[in-house]
Amino acid sequence: MEKKVVITGMGIYSCLGKNLDEVRASLYSGKSGIVFDPVRKEMGFRSALTASIEMPELKGLLSRNQRVYMPEQAKYAYMATCEALANARLDAEYFEQHETGILYGNDSSADAVVKSVDTMREKKDTTLIGSGAIFQSMNSTVTMNLACIFKLKGINLTISGACASGSHAIGLGALLIRNGLQECVVCGGAQEVNPYSIGSFDGISAFSVREDEPTKASRPFDRDRDGLVPGGGAATVIIESYESAVRRGAPVIGEVCGYGFSSNGDHISVPNVAGPVRSLQMAIREAGIDIRDIGYVNAHATSTPVGDRNEAKAILQVFGNHKPETTSTKSMTGHEMWMAGASEVIYSMLMMKNNFVAPNLNFENPDEDSVHLNIPAVRVEKQFDLFLSNSFGFGGTNSTLVIRNV
Repeated sequence: MEKKVVITGMGIYSCLGKNLDEVRASLYSGKSGIVFDPVRKEMGFRSALTASIEMPELKGLLSRNQRVYMPEQAKYAYMATCEALANARLDAEYFEQHETGILYGNDSSADAVVKSVDTMREKKDTTLIGSGAIFQSMNSTVTMNLACIFKLKGINLTISGACASGSHAIGLGALLIRNGLQECVVCGGAQEVNPYSIGSFDGISAFSVREDEPTKASRPFDRDRDGLVPGGGAATVIIESYESAVRRGAPVIGEVCGYGFSSNGDHISVPNVAGPVRSLQMAIREAGIDIRDIGYVNAHATSTPVGDRNEAKAILQVFGNHKPETTSTKSMTGHEMWMAGASEVIYSMLMMKNNFVAPNLNFENPDEDSVHLNIPAVRVEKQFDLFLSNSFGFGGTNSTLVIRNV
């Protein structure tokens, strides 16, 4: 018999705030975290727009040896996971006695690679690269660091699914729990914010160049959008079987009731409509719900011309005449890439728990596709108990989650 999968803890470290309370306040007030970074302009970037995130100070929290193995995104993930574990009432004693897993989305660790190569080229001596470089530069850096720091003994795996990585991590974790292979899994997504990680995106003109008004640059679904804005940070969602949560006396705050996925099987960077439609339909089917009960859709919409247009078509095709509020929180955060699928579950959970839908900032003029959706440009006070969250990525990977209030 399949097990019910519930959410018992969340933690976030993003441009909207360093914890759940700060992020909730930013969502409620419609506060953007996008800034102009002059350093990127000096480096030759076409667009110097980025999310603003402060590097956490881990001295005093972790040993020097632990810190030296951690690149930027692993530090964000550590902070988010500490908050999530505390909220889920999980501690070292529990991890010692139970096989707790970790599935975390991450699809790059560019800064560490660049610095290692620079050292090799300049010094002609590989011993000067440093002992921590290999652990910082591997794609699995987040899961290997967190699994060792928190002494997790279950599945230990990084999910590299482009901008759907964080969402796939939660979905796959739910599958493991539902089928009795794990009782509890630490899930999430992390994204580095340094210039090296996204220089190639800038090189293909993927970013908005609305540099004179940074907070108005990310414009999901708006007719005048001109590209995305890069963001990052980390988000952690603790999921476990309902039986495990009850046994521990843990807070049960939500249920992962549907996970859908698909591959476009098409162009490597240009999304289509059919792939996302299959992902949405699968998630809704797996959740076993009436589509009219979905009160909010957190769209993937990154503020790119083709991507937003095709997602709007997919949402319309699936939802038809039912038009729940649909927004992209990327209007405030920019595109958090590998982190986005996990962070947007948290953003949506915070809205659901506090009875509001955050605004789709900068939505001033709909285009011929977004005009058919219910996209509020201002905050909406609303009670809802079921939401759907989309995450799509390069290579045509799609992930959709349906989450129920508990």
